[in-house]
Amino acid sequence: MSENCFHCGLPVPPGASYPILYRQREEPACCAGCQAVAATIIESGLSDYYKHRTEGAARAEALPQAVLEQIKLYDSEELQRSFVRVENANVREASLMLEGITCAACIWLNEQHIRRLPGVLGVDINYSTQRARVRWDNGRVQLSAILEAVAAIGYRAHPYDADRQEKLQQKERKQALTRLWVAGLSMMQVMMYAVPVYLAPDGDIAPDFLWLLHWSSFILTLPVLLYSALPFYRNTWRDLKTGRVGMDTPVSIGILTAFIASFWALIHKVEHGIYFDSVSMFVFLLLGGRYLESIARRKAGAASESLVKLVPAFAHRLDGWPQSRDSREATVASLNPGDAILVKPGETIPADGVVLDGHSASNESLLTGESRPIAKAPGDAVIAGSVNAASPLVLRVEQAGQSTRLAGIVRLLDQALAEKPRLAVLADRFASGFVALLLLAAAGSYLAWHFIDPDRALWIMVAVLVISCPCALSLATPAALTAASGRLASLGVLTTRGHALETLAKADDAVFDKTGTLTHGQMRLLETRGPLDAQAALAIAAALEQGSEHPLAQAILAAAPADKPQTGELRNHPGGGVAGIVDGREWRLGSAPFIAAWLGREADEDAEWQPDCSQVLLADAGGVQARFAIGDACRDDAAALVAELSRRGLAVHLLSGDGEGPVAGLAARLGIKQWRSRATPEDKLAYVAALQAKGRRVLMVGDGVNDAPVLARADVSIAMGGGTDVARASGDMVLMGDRLGLIGDAQRISRRALAVIRQNLIWAAGYNVVALPLAMLGHVTPWLASLGMALSSLLVVGNALRLVKRKP
Repeated sequence: MSENCFHCGLPVPPGASYPILYRQREEPACCAGCQAVAATIIESGLSDYYKHRTEGAARAEALPQAVLEQIKLYDSEELQRSFVRVENANVREASLMLEGITCAACIWLNEQHIRRLPGVLGVDINYSTQRARVRWDNGRVQLSAILEAVAAIGYRAHPYDADRQEKLQQKERKQALTRLWVAGLSMMQVMMYAVPVYLAPDGDIAPDFLWLLHWSSFILTLPVLLYSALPFYRNTWRDLKTGRVGMDTPVSIGILTAFIASFWALIHKVEHGIYFDSVSMFVFLLLGGRYLESIARRKAGAASESLVKLVPAFAHRLDGWPQSRDSREATVASLNPGDAILVKPGETIPADGVVLDGHSASNESLLTGESRPIAKAPGDAVIAGSVNAASPLVLRVEQAGQSTRLAGIVRLLDQALAEKPRLAVLADRFASGFVALLLLAAAGSYLAWHFIDPDRALWIMVAVLVISCPCALSLATPAALTAASGRLASLGVLTTRGHALETLAKADDAVFDKTGTLTHGQMRLLETRGPLDAQAALAIAAALEQGSEHPLAQAILAAAPADKPQTGELRNHPGGGVAGIVDGREWRLGSAPFIAAWLGREADEDAEWQPDCSQVLLADAGGVQARFAIGDACRDDAAALVAELSRRGLAVHLLSGDGEGPVAGLAARLGIKQWRSRATPEDKLAYVAALQAKGRRVLMVGDGVNDAPVLARADVSIAMGGGTDVARASGDMVLMGDRLGLIGDAQRISRRALAVIRQNLIWAAGYNVVALPLAMLGHVTPWLASLGMALSSLLVVGNALRLVKRKP
């Protein structure tokens, strides 16, 4: 029977008897807590956890009564506002942080265990951030019951707290750095003793001093073996218990073999068989490489993770607004829709809202990628997480907590990070098989050299194990994908599906919706013509339309100067236009038939001018003085994007439910040769399906509810950030700033990411193809093997980090 706990892997105290019945056999446990947790897991039908895990669980301890009482408090509506999103009367979704996660099997265990609770509607756990999203029916199960269920299987769950998460990560980094320093100091001291031995001719060092140096090296290597290298042993032992071999298996074998062989040579005074310096150097280089890799991965994912930390903890609430501007500090979690808050210059906006008072600008770069501050005036919308750049603003809260746009972005991020891309899965499978082949190659090398030169056989086997560790191969794909996703997030393109980057890079056709995608989706004044000065005509028209809610009137009001002339006797003529006295003269503004009826003569629209737009005429008794062309304006960067995609070889298509005239006109202006008007959602689906039937990979870009089915059907889809929630949920990527030019950037970065992945895989495979034969032929020493392995991994991560850098 094993002397280690079956659940957590820690030593079982002498005399302890806590048996665990697992698949018709008894396994030991170190304490009653681990025994109870293991029994819960096995009795729940989740015993496969112990078969597939690659890391031991944290030691399980019974929760104190005080902690159980605290868990009950999480059922409070007030407390849940900061981390729970209410979908309807009963359905809720919470962001939780899990403690005790050590491997992918822990994720599987928690997901399966939580899903089996009555009332739980869904659960997704992100391995890299250890953040969980749980949806449940509050009428059937309380949040406290979910937290207690997690505790029952040996883990801890609590509301996600970015500061607490950072402290846990800092603790892990500090421990890793301590192990690295211990290995580094040992390596330096051991090398001080080893270098004279290597350089001095045989017999130059007196035997007593020579063996004193070797014994000193042995003593200084013990902290490396017993402390710094512990993570490798733990990982290897857990892998072997589950009947598999992982990346740390050859590392552990190499370390222990080299140390035991050197110790044997030391005891038997075999002068040329002592390599304690290789052991300490190997562990130091490997730990150093992994520490630098962890820094690189944090840097690559920083743009995505930083979104979680944007919203402040406190806000200035104006309870007496508008009678009083006196504010008091309140927690952001306590804000409700309708509350008035004050946001001072330089402060982060804590909730989605509308400006009630003040003029300023907000910096939304972390959310949308737009670097320029956006002007804000009364009536303008603001989003949580943006920064008030200039002057104080009074806001009315529209959405707070988990209902904000930022919270929705974070949920999409969690969804994306929870998915493992196909390339990463394939790389992991190949790396796992490669480890098994590596062990066979090492064993074969030892046997062959045992007959050729027995003294070198062991060290050649160690070099083979070390030099071809598949760390670089396993890092090649995820490092590049993480870096590319972080780069896109910093620009304002959110990747919400694991396959999106890979598929976008290989897209053959780009299909665009029209309204709200290639165009702004709202009426704008595009051009003014007539004998009257344009600004003067706009001022008169705006004076006539003041107070109107008609879309055409709103377009004129938005374009008009702030100063308007005196107006009187305004009269609205439904279906025709408006009449009034402006500066003592009678004016009319409206459609051509309305103006013609008043003038008593023809006042037709100019059919050749802006055929896609609605024309509004301004006239006085002398005739038509100005014509306004109002329509849905094309986005400024649409033409450049279409041209760029066409240059890259993508066929561009336009699908719209609008009439033939506007669609044909827009297609002509943008240079799109393949277009279709009056397309229903079913027509769009059929159009994309027909392209896919020809073997084409389709990119779809849209924004509305009617685009959701085709966004889901396309090989890869991009939803406009300003579009509907349904469209954003259906998209594989979300364009947060609604800047079409970012689609070209996303396609370029995705292609660069695939190129980097290919480079990394070629390098990792090529390195092993060259290094493995050299080591097997005896041309590589163990310390040189450890240096090559560490540099290989760092090169792969460094190459991936090129994707993070901004272009000038």
